[in-house]
Amino acid sequence: MTTVYVRKLKAPHQNESFTIFKPLNNELRQEIQTTVKEIFDKAGGKSLLKSSKDVYIKPNGIDGKPYCFTRPEVVDATVRYWFEAGARNVYIMENSTQCNFTRLVFEITGYADICRKTGARPIYLDEDKTVLFEFKGKSSSQYNHDGYDLTKFEMPVTVVDKLINGKNENLYINVPKLKTHSMAIVTLGVKNQWAFPRHNDRRYDHNYNLHYKLVDILGYVQPDFTLIEGIEGTIYGHYPATKLADTCVIPFKMLIGGDNVVAADIVASRIFGLDVKDVPHLHIAVKKGFAKGVKSINDIKIDGSIKEYKKRYPTDLYETFPPDVDIIMGKELCCKEGCRNNPLTLLQVLYHDYNGKGGWSLVIGKGHNKELIKSIRKPVLITGHCAIEETYTMLVQQLGKGNVYVSGQCNDLAASAAAMFKLMKVNPLKLVNLSPLKSVKLLLLAKLHGTKANVPNLLSRFIKTV
Repeated sequence: MTTVYVRKLKAPHQNESFTIFKPLNNELRQEIQTTVKEIFDKAGGKSLLKSSKDVYIKPNGIDGKPYCFTRPEVVDATVRYWFEAGARNVYIMENSTQCNFTRLVFEITGYADICRKTGARPIYLDEDKTVLFEFKGKSSSQYNHDGYDLTKFEMPVTVVDKLINGKNENLYINVPKLKTHSMAIVTLGVKNQWAFPRHNDRRYDHNYNLHYKLVDILGYVQPDFTLIEGIEGTIYGHYPATKLADTCVIPFKMLIGGDNVVAADIVASRIFGLDVKDVPHLHIAVKKGFAKGVKSINDIKIDGSIKEYKKRYPTDLYETFPPDVDIIMGKELCCKEGCRNNPLTLLQVLYHDYNGKGGWSLVIGKGHNKELIKSIRKPVLITGHCAIEETYTMLVQQLGKGNVYVSGQCNDLAASAAAMFKLMKVNPLKLVNLSPLKSVKLLLLAKLHGTKANVPNLLSRFIKTV
């Protein structure tokens, strides 16, 4: 029977409001070190090392925003454990979310500092060469109305060489954060691997097909061990506005680990009150046999206890947006997996955390009332190809091209951000907790090393770029 280890930490967390993001206190850090060691030891310890004795660690480093990324204290404990267990090399790898680049995120989160202190090596997957792969879960939309718009994607060569072709030689440790997700219900071990397609390929089918594509990636790459960091967990989605942290962040103070990523995700989902049937990508993974015989939580031996977690937490966005932004949704189709919740998440963060301004309209989805569209008199952002195809020409005719911004595909976060920076009068460098000079220097380094990240124009606050 598959075993998943659950450990509740006893050391106190911070007493201040979670709107103040702080490093963990020494007592909690020490308990994390001890607990990480206990979990890995119980799972087999150094016997898990393979012939190369190399270890590849994949945290959730989507961004440097508080509570969005795997706590560096847990990443540090994981790195140190494997060095002490006899690893030859330990690598920390990531391909951060669209609108970002990994080299920058490593500096903000503290992952770069971990590498400098421990000798672990960073791998910026967005700067890697790539290999062409196929999304196999569905046929092309050319032949199937609900099929994929993009059937091929590029994967970093490090992932291909070390985690797929070199699976028998290298140990792969997946270290996601315990989070709900307003588009994917949860973002845990399976969703953490969505970093492997390059940014451009993630823009397509980030709709009702997202869950199928997450499982497509799982079909190529399965972690050897998944350690879910739940010092805090997020509800109301994965990217809470920091000003809403006391509503959207829960101090669960737990670690969850297992060698079956789907089983670990099933247990972690139950912390939020969710079952397999509530998380489509887990349901699909079980049906496709990627759960190694596990069909429900009843098929999992839980070393520890989750009996106290009976409350069902919200996964969709907390309903608070700027009152002077008109949000116009199509009645026929408005996928929360992309065109709806992707721009709404960004809108919420820029409004609450960066004093973003309103006075404009957001058009999303398919099936719009023409009279309502004709009544728009403010600058407008159209997100998603459905809304663009239906409303762009009409809106350009009545507002002029200079007042119409577009963000294509199903999820082009960089384009949405560029438009909102201009419309909401937010400087993109304000989102980075580093000096502007250092941020620009890191971007230049990333570009010199061939980054394929989609990053908004740094001047998008001042000029229209989309």
